[in-house]
Amino acid sequence: MPLPSVRRRRIAFAYVALVALLLIAVAALSVGWNGAGAQEGERAVAITVGEEHACALLDSGTVECWGSNNYGQTDAPGGSFSVVSAGGDHTCGLRAGGAVECWGDNGYGQADAPSGMFSAVSAGGIHTCGLRASGAVECWGENYSGQTDAPGGSFSAVSAGGNHTCGLRAGGAVECWGSNNYGRADALGGSFSAVSAGGFPTCGLRASGVIECWGWNRYGRPDAQGGAFSAVSAGWLHTCGLRASGVIECWGENYAGQTDAPGGSFSAVSAGGFHTCGLRPSGAVECWGGNYSSQTDAPGGSFRSVSAGGNHTCGLRASGVIECWGGNYSGQTDAPGGSFRSVSAGGNHTCGLRASGVIECWGGNYSGQTDAPGGSFRSVSAGGLHTCGLRASGDVECWGGNYSQLDVPNKRFSAISAGWDHTCGVVDNGAAECWGANDYGQADAPSERFSAVSAGW
Repeated sequence: MPLPSVRRRRIAFAYVALVALLLIAVAALSVGWNGAGAQEGERAVAITVGEEHACALLDSGTVECWGSNNYGQTDAPGGSFSVVSAGGDHTCGLRAGGAVECWGDNGYGQADAPSGMFSAVSAGGIHTCGLRASGAVECWGENYSGQTDAPGGSFSAVSAGGNHTCGLRAGGAVECWGSNNYGRADALGGSFSAVSAGGFPTCGLRASGVIECWGWNRYGRPDAQGGAFSAVSAGWLHTCGLRASGVIECWGENYAGQTDAPGGSFSAVSAGGFHTCGLRPSGAVECWGGNYSSQTDAPGGSFRSVSAGGNHTCGLRASGVIECWGGNYSGQTDAPGGSFRSVSAGGNHTCGLRASGVIECWGGNYSGQTDAPGGSFRSVSAGGLHTCGLRASGDVECWGGNYSQLDVPNKRFSAISAGWDHTCGVVDNGAAECWGANDYGQADAPSERFSAVSAGW
């Protein structure tokens, strides 16, 4: 199901600190500024992005903010600042004299900056940290996860995240404290030149210019291992790839064990909601991860293909018969008889492609996702609440729930993949094109050429 709105807001803040690494470089550039409160000719020398607001430091030292102001987080005080940092719903600035001044939400004391001199400040979700001239880190605000319990010793930089904090030691080592859900505080070894703590993930910049991330992996952080893959499948919070050797490698959220791929060789892989299934060269299906609905209890015997859905799985036998297992509260495992050419398991529905090219769907239909149009198709992909089919002509037709994921571009496609509330396809020239929900950039396809595409959930 879609993420709750509160969680979406927290995830939005996760982007802030990651983007900050890039903004460090951008801040060094004198970008022309046309803010409403700026004087003619003033330029922004630094930009900081919070949860739902952003602030710019102008070359005059003035801070100008915009965006959500429900707590006064964009009401920057007058006077000159040398640094500004936007947090969840509050903002903090460093005066030229070293004093920290904060404004906006103060429900947890995150805007109550201690007196004295600081050399840097970082506003987190609902806490703030400052770096003293001595190198000591001092934090204030909410501390339910220990995010303000800074360790002793000297640091050269500090970054406050959602509910964790990371500091950079003089030698380049990163040390983190606070919440460690998803491993966000498990800093990688070795030396870094900068660190940025997000809502869930954390990223560090190596001296070589390489960015390495750890923590939550909802949107591909950290990225997949390098090297070549022959197939890829994106699930709800994880992704799996098939190496040319037949080895499956998975990355992303792993609390149910969905990325713990077994060893040995596979010929196909399918990532579902919180589980993953692979097809052995022998035709045997092997699944791992969440099994609360028995979706990983694959039956024995040989299959031609496998598709992992929300909490169910379906396999296509060599005879063309579809066999499904796992959650069946909407009838998504009640496959009709007869022979099929392929099968695709969605959120709580399933679709199969008959040898004639006709698509037949079953299971949950409260958004019309099983109401397949007539005529012949080349392939079918069942998403969260919608389904798409690829015609022999290269035309794509989609049906079901619509957050613009049914608004197919007028192009010819060679492959199609329906995600939760977005859709992606490979155009005939190899370009990837996505449409539908784009609140986290899931429809912003890169400009390279592709041979296949998988739209995650």
